[in-house]
Amino acid sequence: MEKFFNEEVASQIKDILTQMKNEITIKLFIDGACDTCLETKQLLEETAELNAKIKLVVHEVKKDVEEAKKYDITLTPSFVFLDDKGTYKGVKFSGFPGGHEINSFLSAVIEMSGNLPEFPQELLDRIAKIDKPVDIKVFVTLSCPHCPPAVETAHRLAMLNPNIKGVMIEAQTFNEMSNKYKVSGVPKIVINDKHELLGNQPIEEFLNKIELL
Repeated sequence: MEKFFNEEVASQIKDILTQMKNEITIKLFIDGACDTCLETKQLLEETAELNAKIKLVVHEVKKDVEEAKKYDITLTPSFVFLDDKGTYKGVKFSGFPGGHEINSFLSAVIEMSGNLPEFPQELLDRIAKIDKPVDIKVFVTLSCPHCPPAVETAHRLAMLNPNIKGVMIEAQTFNEMSNKYKVSGVPKIVINDKHELLGNQPIEEFLNKIELL
């Protein structure tokens, strides 16, 4: 298969990845029959080759059933991020992270390595007070320029509070799930299957909905 990253793009991504602080592990879960498993595996492999701090582990869901269960893997391809201590912080992608979503993917790599953006203390206090399980689904399409910031916000909330999980779901690959959640525009954000946001919303709007739970 032809490489996704030509020399110029690979060089740009390598430069971006110099922002990484600590090592991370990406666990990819694939199934031989899934549409974008090979493409996702290749993109993650090419990225891991660009920085020694990225470790990629590939699991077959039908063989590694317990491992898949550990991270609540129900869709393939899906991949999760672990920090340098091997801790899962609820950051997950379901679907191929290409197109505009390469941006949210690279942000997750850098931020999981310990290079999170700074937030005002007032926001950090609100995030810290969340004491119940929160599941944030962000439905995207790869051609949507407004989707990556919504994914990044969900993932940052997950990294900042162990009660929160955030997942990017590629709407066209997982059409059945998109229909279930009535996705007609993206990004569509679904919180605990109860509250919804449409469009790229500021982190405060995410918190306003979470605080209603």
